[in-house]
Amino acid sequence: MTAMTSEMPGGMDENPLDLLPEVLLAASAVLGLLLGAWLPRRRQWLVGALGAAACAAGIAAAVGQGAAVADGGATTAFEGAFAVDAVTSAVRVVVLGGTLVVLVLARAGFGGDRRESEFHVLVQLAALGALMLAGAQDLLLLAAAYLLASVPAYTLAGFRRDGPGTEAALKYFVTGALLGVVMLAGITVLYAAGGATAYPDLGAELPGAAAALVTAGTVGLLAGLLFKAGGVPGHFWVPDAVEGSSPAAAALLTTLPKAGALAALYRVAAVPLAGTAVPWAELIAVLAAASMTLGNLAAFFQSDVRRLLAYSTVSQVGYLLLPVAVATRADDARPALLYYLAAYALTNLGAFAVVCALPHARTTDDYGGLLRARPALAAALVVCLLGLLGTPPTAVFLGKLEVFTAAVDGGYAWLAVLAAANTVASLFYYLRWIRPAVSAAAAPRAHPVVRPAALTACAAATASVALGVAAGPVLALLDGPLAR
Repeated sequence: MTAMTSEMPGGMDENPLDLLPEVLLAASAVLGLLLGAWLPRRRQWLVGALGAAACAAGIAAAVGQGAAVADGGATTAFEGAFAVDAVTSAVRVVVLGGTLVVLVLARAGFGGDRRESEFHVLVQLAALGALMLAGAQDLLLLAAAYLLASVPAYTLAGFRRDGPGTEAALKYFVTGALLGVVMLAGITVLYAAGGATAYPDLGAELPGAAAALVTAGTVGLLAGLLFKAGGVPGHFWVPDAVEGSSPAAAALLTTLPKAGALAALYRVAAVPLAGTAVPWAELIAVLAAASMTLGNLAAFFQSDVRRLLAYSTVSQVGYLLLPVAVATRADDARPALLYYLAAYALTNLGAFAVVCALPHARTTDDYGGLLRARPALAAALVVCLLGLLGTPPTAVFLGKLEVFTAAVDGGYAWLAVLAAANTVASLFYYLRWIRPAVSAAAAPRAHPVVRPAALTACAAATASVALGVAAGPVLALLDGPLAR
């Protein structure tokens, strides 16, 4: 029987240091779980602090490994099952940085809660699953990473144990279980077609396999990954899960799994599917168009700020799928995807940090007079919402410019035009939130403000602008080789 993983150079030594960021996060989660069992309620913040330290150390390790990859080329670990390349390094920084922000927001929302330590541990485990998704170079590891990214997230969605939280967790779980089974079926079919699970082996075998098998397996695999990304057709869970969960959990659900899933989609497109006759690029292009359009249309009618951001994240998946569709057709597809992921994660977390800072403001009208009452927080909200729109000089503006350019270079000019039209259309619902916040006529609402979340929002808004200004050097760092 053909080996289920390939023995590639650099993968036989099984050096745990190749997975140092993941090891640090896993160790922090396990230690935090043990600490939470005996720490008093007022000391459970130590679990979050431990997780934050692990994230900071993991970011430092990822930057160091990224520099090594840029100098010495991409490598793989554990018999080729895990890739250590530019994609992995970039997603590590994005996911670990996002986890750090979510841990701060969780402390602001669950500080002193009797289950605070459990929330911190679940956040770290969900982030670990996203990291494994991004680096998976084998279908079996991809399936395991899918489960690791999903199960903690289901629990986080219903962590508050109230009615909306329970409904959110149930819908999220049912959708995830269904599409997870579809994904596993797709993996099984691809294994039957290619006789292997390692991506390089599949890349060599699938072009000569039966087209029907490859097509069926590809559709099943895409279904599971699009569920994690929150794109069409696996997007139905997003609005209810985001609305019913806590703001900190919603920030995680709309950011961290998306980064891992889109990196995994890019890796699947660039290696196993690259030489096949299956029209996967056309399929992803259609799904991108559907995601950005349906997300925007649904967001037009939302007054609840969490549902508005939920549908906004569905539309953002559409833009992020553009470089995936041209993964083998445009040289700038990879840096465009990675830069946009970083820009979106930073800006989206900033918007959710504003929501966390004003936990009693649920609708756009509840933000009336925010500029007069909390000018710094209002400025952060405006920067983040206009950033999600793609207004210069924020990072998302440069990200959209890069992915639109990649789409045109890859022969999908029509998709770039549709994405530009959707960007203009999204201005309507972002302004529906901004208008009452900056209106001089609106009376300020006496909402209590969670200061750590407010400071996080201001920091994220500032960083979004800084990343946009420094786009040139950052894009140069992201243009590294892909492990094969």
